[in-house]
Amino acid sequence: MVPSIFIYLMQREGKPLPEASLAFHRAMPSMTHMALVELEKAGILKFVISQNVDGLHLRSGIPREKLAELHGNSFMETCPLCGAEYLRDFEVETVGLKETSRRCSDEKCGAKLRDTVLDWEDALPLKEMNLAEKHCRMGDVVLCLGTSLQITPACNLPLKSLHGGGKIVIVNLQKTPKDKKASLVIHGFVDKVIAGVMELLNMQIPPYIRVDLFQTILTQSLSSDKKFVNWTIRIASVHGLSAPLPFIKTVEVSFSDNQNYKEAILNTQPFLLKRRTVRTETFEMFLKLKLSDGCGCPSTQIEIPFNFQASNEGFKLDRNATFEKMRDAAIQDSSCGQNAMVERRTVLVPKTETTVHAIVTNVKAYDSHLSNGDFKPRKEGMKGSVTTRKRSKGRKRKMRS
Repeated sequence: MVPSIFIYLMQREGKPLPEASLAFHRAMPSMTHMALVELEKAGILKFVISQNVDGLHLRSGIPREKLAELHGNSFMETCPLCGAEYLRDFEVETVGLKETSRRCSDEKCGAKLRDTVLDWEDALPLKEMNLAEKHCRMGDVVLCLGTSLQITPACNLPLKSLHGGGKIVIVNLQKTPKDKKASLVIHGFVDKVIAGVMELLNMQIPPYIRVDLFQTILTQSLSSDKKFVNWTIRIASVHGLSAPLPFIKTVEVSFSDNQNYKEAILNTQPFLLKRRTVRTETFEMFLKLKLSDGCGCPSTQIEIPFNFQASNEGFKLDRNATFEKMRDAAIQDSSCGQNAMVERRTVLVPKTETTVHAIVTNVKAYDSHLSNGDFKPRKEGMKGSVTTRKRSKGRKRKMRS
């Protein structure tokens, strides 16, 4: 990832931006992202403040209520009326807090949604900024990880901890304008530093398991002579029929071995297949989903039973419990591609079954046993290599970051 300050400087100078080796929507959390998740679960890390718009802190597992995204999130839409937030698996098409093409799904609201990414002239969101300031003031230690600390007013947030006797620790390859205010400055790679911290704390860095959702919509209706069933199968985004489905490239449709139905390859979105079959026939339909670049496996397959005479009941499973089982299976298998149904909704006329499927699309483990010899913590002082500032006397507080 190229830090936003460098993108801004390159744009200002008219230089071309570097080409990404991976689609933005498939970016994966780093070792540090996942270490922060474990520290938060342990109660050590209290709050995260991010200037990035990649949404990786949310994807890694940091709770939304413990995260301030000061510059927004490229994958988040929000409702300006009721405040509902929608995390997407695709990059929202606008920036600058503009209206998007979707509406709030709350039946009592229905307002047009807006993107959350700030344009250069936009002020920082007041809610996020207030939370960030609050937690910096309360923090015993504010960790500044991989930031140049040059973008105002965000760069001044760590200083607010000093008024209450808190400390600042900066980890960055280059010097920053706030180095002299820090109790500890480490010029090194953040991942290596955090790996050392986790080793000293005897804590494991959890793997990153990404679970994506999609829906299949099977619609069936009788022909005018009642002998045939006209049916349509559609593979769509759970964010709406017109929303993109970025992690699926193609869909191969095949049928039970005892059927002579012609196979089909759906190459373009919307993924849609229409067929006519005899009313009394029953068969199995197989959907082989070819996954996009950046996914950890090339494909996965789901099975859909077809029986016009029978009706399947709707259901809704606990998503968190289902996802946890899938994550456990992915870790045990050391691979992705596991899938499961999490919800089914039915409509009688026309007969329609909408099924939400979950699929594990990425599994990434992190080796925390990195050598700590590549970096040397440095205490900052009057001439660049200086003393650690003692915390001022005052009330004791729980450790925050």
